[in-house]
Amino acid sequence: MTRIGIILGSTRPGRRGEQVARWVLDAAARRGDAEFDLIDLRAHPLPHLDEAVPPMFGPSEHAHTRAWAERIAPFDGFVIVTPEYNGGIPGVLKNALDHLFEQWNDKAVGFVSYGAGGGARAVVQLRSVCSALGLADVGYQVAVSVVTDFENHTTFVPGEHHAVALAKTLDQLLAWSTALAPLRSATTLVTS
Repeated sequence: MTRIGIILGSTRPGRRGEQVARWVLDAAARRGDAEFDLIDLRAHPLPHLDEAVPPMFGPSEHAHTRAWAERIAPFDGFVIVTPEYNGGIPGVLKNALDHLFEQWNDKAVGFVSYGAGGGARAVVQLRSVCSALGLADVGYQVAVSVVTDFENHTTFVPGEHHAVALAKTLDQLLAWSTALAPLRSATTLVTS
């Protein structure tokens, strides 16, 4: 069965992303057409990129990076749940992406963003970063407003339009993850 990791891309105290990520996980788990797992960056503290050798050129010398690679490698695709901080993605998310290379290759990625403007500028940056890592980004996305989609600015209350957008994003993500499977198999055979 296709395995999708839902990456919670913020470690900030008081983050709103945990509610959004759990909503994504709950909706995805009801589908029954893939396995979904929440990956919280708080559980994977990585120092600012501390590898002497770029990830594309060899295995890591550090246990924390090897553990991160083992966590990411089994997945066929990802949903990245990201806030927009000052017009971009959180540094901790960029750092987590930068710690690996081959573990991202030939997999699909979709985005659920949140911010005053729905986190749209963060997704623009993520599309570029993910492309450089060999991830295929799907066109659909979910953009959550911290102004209108949180009751009393604290409790996430997704509208029906968000559920529709999430379903389309997941449909496309699963289709692309399945379509990319032969490329991942070919890479596994070559590196084995």
